[in-house]
Amino acid sequence: MGFPDRIERTVEIAHPPRAVWAALTTAEGLGTWFGNEAGIDLRVGGAAWMRWSNGHRAEMRVERVEEPKVFGYTWRIFGLPDEDPRRTYVEFTLEPAGAGTRLTVVESGFAQLAEEDHGKAFGGNVDGWKNELEELVSYLDAA
Repeated sequence: MGFPDRIERTVEIAHPPRAVWAALTTAEGLGTWFGNEAGIDLRVGGAAWMRWSNGHRAEMRVERVEEPKVFGYTWRIFGLPDEDPRRTYVEFTLEPAGAGTRLTVVESGFAQLAEEDHGKAFGGNVDGWKNELEELVSYLDAA
């Protein structure tokens, strides 16, 4: 298929990896910068969820936990019906960068979509990751 399969964004954050890790992997962190409320069972195979004030809810399955370097999960693809079993994989990689952290997020699995679904899911998440990473930095800066 000729569609992009992955979204990749890297951001330099002026906070140590342990602070960024906590923001990514705790209910308090996820429920503040990413959603409005969250829960997480931080182990491979564990369930995680986020809920927003507009009623939207995201269900995730934890796939990778290598504290404090790599955190990955799968979740439902934006724009598809709730019952659709296809998922994308999101992975955060943290690297020390001076006194801060270089955070890379990669979401992959979009090539499995038909053309009519790909544009909405991929385009929505390209914009979404830009906004969410800005919110993560703001959350950490305010702490």
